[in-house]
Amino acid sequence: MRRCRTFNHEGSSHRASAMAVTDAPAQTVPSVNRKWRRLNLVVFIDTFDAPPKITSRRELRLASFRVTLDAVPGDFVQPRTSPLVLLLRANALQTWRRLLSLRNQSQLLTSVIVFFVIGYLVLSFWLFYHALWFVARFPGLGAVLTERLMYTLFAFLFGLLLLSNLVINYTNLFRNRETAFLFTLPVPPQTIFRWKFIESVLLASWAFLFLIAPLLVAFGLVRGAPWHFYAITLVLIVLFIVLPGVAGAWLAIFVGRFLDRRSFQITIVSTAIVLLAVVAFWWKAQPATNALLSERTLEALDQLLAKTRFTMFPFLPSYWLSTAVLQWAEGILRGATFFALVLLSHTLFFGSLAFTRLGNVFYDTASAVQSRAQRGSRFSPFRLQSGSVSSPDWLERLFGLLFWLSRDGRALAIKDIRMFWRDTTQWGQSVMLFGLLGVYIINLRNFTHQLNSVFWINLIAFLNLGVCALNLASVTTRFVFPQFSLEGRRLWIVGIAPMGLARVVMTKFWLAGVLSFVVTSGLIMLSCYLLKMTWDRVAFFGAVVTIMTFALTGLAVGLGVLYPNLKEANPNKIVSGFGGTLCFVLSSVYILASVLLLVFAASGWHGRALMTTEGITGFVVLSFLVGWLPLKFGLRQLKTFEA
Repeated sequence: MRRCRTFNHEGSSHRASAMAVTDAPAQTVPSVNRKWRRLNLVVFIDTFDAPPKITSRRELRLASFRVTLDAVPGDFVQPRTSPLVLLLRANALQTWRRLLSLRNQSQLLTSVIVFFVIGYLVLSFWLFYHALWFVARFPGLGAVLTERLMYTLFAFLFGLLLLSNLVINYTNLFRNRETAFLFTLPVPPQTIFRWKFIESVLLASWAFLFLIAPLLVAFGLVRGAPWHFYAITLVLIVLFIVLPGVAGAWLAIFVGRFLDRRSFQITIVSTAIVLLAVVAFWWKAQPATNALLSERTLEALDQLLAKTRFTMFPFLPSYWLSTAVLQWAEGILRGATFFALVLLSHTLFFGSLAFTRLGNVFYDTASAVQSRAQRGSRFSPFRLQSGSVSSPDWLERLFGLLFWLSRDGRALAIKDIRMFWRDTTQWGQSVMLFGLLGVYIINLRNFTHQLNSVFWINLIAFLNLGVCALNLASVTTRFVFPQFSLEGRRLWIVGIAPMGLARVVMTKFWLAGVLSFVVTSGLIMLSCYLLKMTWDRVAFFGAVVTIMTFALTGLAVGLGVLYPNLKEANPNKIVSGFGGTLCFVLSSVYILASVLLLVFAASGWHGRALMTTEGITGFVVLSFLVGWLPLKFGLRQLKTFEA
């Protein structure tokens, strides 16, 4: 009889914890199938139990042979802790240690992040509270408007959660090193899927919880809800986020299984175009005339709410959540309990399906995805095959026209673009971000029908600038910040090349800056045109966006070098770290300060030239410092950087 043993001694940093750790001899149980016995031979690392103290040679021998597993049919030891629980415990401990490691970071940077989080919660609560109180004071219409706002909010948040879960599940299931490593262990595919599903739901939903927490607190205070309203709402939110997670996992597996098929690609693109056209036609707003607003208020309100009636569809999970929250706040406990139970039953049903039936499907899809990765994609827009020799594609010919760039710089830029295109989640998220911004900008024309005051026109213009800048900050934080870290352990090869790390970083800066400028400047120009601004104002906002683009890009690239994470290949996790959080915090503070300075400068256009000069000068100086200082410190750190 062969036996599998583990070694354990006092000087070890980790203790091998197998399926059963006991001083008693193994208990005999009925024989089981060979597959289950193989799965139970794995030895997991348990970082939670401290190693026992060994004071004698006899105790050392006993401790060295504590774990005994049978590898032949017959006797077999039941696992003490399931692999899923071990994965959860290990990652929870790792997260806790990362939080504790913040004490070793700069106290100034930690204080900035804590101040930003608290400031956001306080400011958003204040805005939500006063907005809901203002709406609630409408005689006879306040309750209707508030309820429709809640239904619409949760319906759109459900759609955003679905998209976020789709992207993150696809990355975690098929483009993750940890997943590939777990496949090499005798761990069931169902366990691997369960762990990655839980991780994806948490990554996709934490921002959702962070966003709506101040809103729900403000709503409860405005409605005068009892104390148990907040506890029940928290439970309902936790149940709610599981459903888009399950749907996102199903869609991610489906997309991963058929993504290499040309017919599937054409179908997806065609369906997306048709859906966009249908939504654009259906969502087209009818501008309200002055007579309608002044004489027929109820008709105008009905016209306003007509496009949001789909959020009242009773089979939407967002409808169950919204109805339960609203009725609990009003004291209708029986109706709220009914919809809470509806939400609970669907969450348990679809969650159990995902936990018990998706493991084998996930394994087959992962095998297909990895097989495609080995043989390469047959349909690449960046490579044209001519026999056995690769001919230059259009991207190489395009960069070949940029004769003032060095050959190694052009090669690095082409490499970064190709890597970005090959990562479906990367360009998928960027298209989603700019697509949402484009939908917003196209609908700006509906605001111009009732804007006759210069004050309101300027207000909408600067708010539009802030929205575009915040979207740009999201793009630079999400896509530009992790670029240096995504080089990974291979970075030392680039470091010893004649090009050097400094030129690599500067090439990434200029590439990201130019591409961001092309997209953002086009959006801001389109928004200015739809707002019917004069050409001098269009030129002003275009210049402002140009400066802000390179400032935010410099900030993201510099902080990416100062706070790298070379061990992680998932850009979502890189951005979720300390450096990514700091980058978004500083970007948001910079945008807020810049908009305030520009508003101060705009107030001087009507006869006070000194205010205009001071405001614009302050904005330029602030932008230079925000973009130049982090980049300078990052380039300085490269001189002593070791991968």
